Amino acid sequence: MTSQASVLNELIEITRDGEHFYQHAETAVHDPRLKAIFHDMALAKTQIIQALALKVAENQEHPAEGGTVSGALRQLYADIWARLASDGDATYVAQLESAEDRLLHAFEEALEEADPELRTVLSAELPNVRASHDRMSELKRTLN
Repeated sequence: MTSQASVLNELIEITRDGEHFYQHAETAVHDPRLKAIFHDMALAKTQIIQALALKVAENQEHPAEGGTVSGALRQLYADIWARLASDGDATYVAQLESAEDRLLHAFEEALEEADPELRTVLSAELPNVRASHDRMSELKRTLN
């Protein structure tokens, strides 16, 4: 596997963690407004995954299909804390905002080390990643 495909696949896995987490949180929270936001956020992650996977496939490589262990553990952690907290919905928001931090950091780190071709691909998706990050950060602030 090429270095470019490895980087893209790692980003696909981290993004898929977010996609799965949002889908799960959508079913776990009670607030209809949060359900709608989480649904939108999951769709945003799906679009990023599709764009990155297309680039991997264009290079005759196989796009990653799963997420990471870290992502699965983060979701489990959120489930436990949401059950224990007085406001479980806020717990999901906080954990999803943390997942957004992780994804943004991964994209920024990959950009720093990317060759020009990969930098073009990542730069095209970075505004979407930042927008999702900023949306969850703002949501977390409004719930505190």
